[in-house]
Amino acid sequence: MPSTFLHDRIRRQSQSYATTIIIMPSFLSSNLLIPLLPWILLLLLHLPAGAAAAFDYRDALSKSLLYFEAQRSGHLPYNQRLPWRDHSGLTDGLEQGVDLVGGYYDAGDQVKFGLPMAFTITMLSWSVMEYSEELAAAGEIGHALDAIKWGTDYFIKAHTDPNVLWTQVGDGDTDHYCWQRPEDMTTSRQAYKIDAQNPGSEVAGETAAAMAAASIVFRISNPHYSHLLLHHAQQLFAFGNKYRGRYDRSVGVAKNYYPSVSGYGDELLWAALWLHRATGKEEYLEYVVDNAFRFGGAAWAISEFSWDIKYAGLQVLASKLLMEEGGNLQEKHRRRLEKYRSKAEHYLCSCLNKNNNGSNVRRTPGGLLYVRHWNNMQYVTGASFLLTAFSDYLAKSKQELHCPRGTVGSQELLFLAKSQAEYILGANPMGMSYLVGFGPKFPTRVHHRAASSVSYKEDKAFIGCAQGFDKWFGRQRVNPNVLVGAVVGGPDARDVFRDVRWNYMQTEACTYNTAPLVGVLAKLARLEVEGGNPSISSW
Repeated sequence: MPSTFLHDRIRRQSQSYATTIIIMPSFLSSNLLIPLLPWILLLLLHLPAGAAAAFDYRDALSKSLLYFEAQRSGHLPYNQRLPWRDHSGLTDGLEQGVDLVGGYYDAGDQVKFGLPMAFTITMLSWSVMEYSEELAAAGEIGHALDAIKWGTDYFIKAHTDPNVLWTQVGDGDTDHYCWQRPEDMTTSRQAYKIDAQNPGSEVAGETAAAMAAASIVFRISNPHYSHLLLHHAQQLFAFGNKYRGRYDRSVGVAKNYYPSVSGYGDELLWAALWLHRATGKEEYLEYVVDNAFRFGGAAWAISEFSWDIKYAGLQVLASKLLMEEGGNLQEKHRRRLEKYRSKAEHYLCSCLNKNNNGSNVRRTPGGLLYVRHWNNMQYVTGASFLLTAFSDYLAKSKQELHCPRGTVGSQELLFLAKSQAEYILGANPMGMSYLVGFGPKFPTRVHHRAASSVSYKEDKAFIGCAQGFDKWFGRQRVNPNVLVGAVVGGPDARDVFRDVRWNYMQTEACTYNTAPLVGVLAKLARLEVEGGNPSISSW
């Protein structure tokens, strides 16, 4: 969660490197070779010892899904696998006369923020939609569905009226004054809503998108539940579209933590496109086409994708529709979707370093995509998912990606996604896995109240606000509980990471960091079994 503290200077740590031989295909022309030289040098100079070894993607996938159980609020189920968490937030909504028990804490705190929670569920659902077979093959489809349903069950509760959505429980200001386990919470559990008088189109749209996407996921295994989700999604979209307004103006306590920088246009388009995919109804596609420029979907060329800025994801999803059904679409729809695709290509080309005019995503010396210093890994996992999904769309449609600096095949997109996943798993200058609990070296002082305090199940003695800071936050030792599967904020622009609890910009994890990685790891786990992992020699 955003905050205002400063951290001191991070010292660079030394790291030994292994020499890696890169075999280049003989058919590469000099024009193609020049853009690849930086990648070759990065691989030669910045690959840590042992990084050439294959990663156990199936294990990483399993751990990533376990993380969501650590973030659960409410009455934990009998099959809860994480042993150090217990029930919490059991009176949420009581003061307002509504049942808001459940849902997810967003990060290392105990506030339930509706906008990032909904985005988390949308991305988990998209991962399952694209990679259900891969998840099933890895034995993780049940856990993925459980993670989604924990969120959508809460959204159903929170949507108490067609034009009312409860969007937040607790507030960041009071929460940040305490360092308590969720089981001990004494901070405010005030609940906040949007309605016709106090609109919030971003969170209404994103929650509609999450429920529409989830309705696709549950269509076969739980058709009644799927229908219920779709009913709520349609109502929420209609509400967010009719009563337009920025949610952080109606719910002021969210503004310092999850402000809407991009506005609500991307969320409304995003929700409409997911509803079109879920229902097949022409009216939702018409909405996406008619509002393409008004809301920026076919106009904005963006080089980041996040819980706030959905344009790249929207544009990739629109491209999927175009590639799947282009020949059956009306000419008006096809032409407009081609505009969406051109902006999706800008995003993907920027990740691949193949745009002109300085519009590419920066990279660290170790090759990590780098957008900004605060929780950079959220942008990396989001990019990795979009690259992986678009790679599949290209392969299925037998098409290529056309960038200003060259044409790109599906394998090159997948290779970049794989390189980012491997960086996260430990193939980086520090030899550090940024997926907690994976590999021999990972962050052990994650900025997380429950993980950094003694487990409630082990010691039920109450921990107060100040006591938590004194006894648990301030201590130098490793966390008593491992936050398995969490993707932390990650290293700085020079690949340096300092594993200290107060360094929240790097050591705090968020649900929306891990959610997009689930689909990527599922894909890579399947390729690992089939022996089809992309490599530089396969270009």
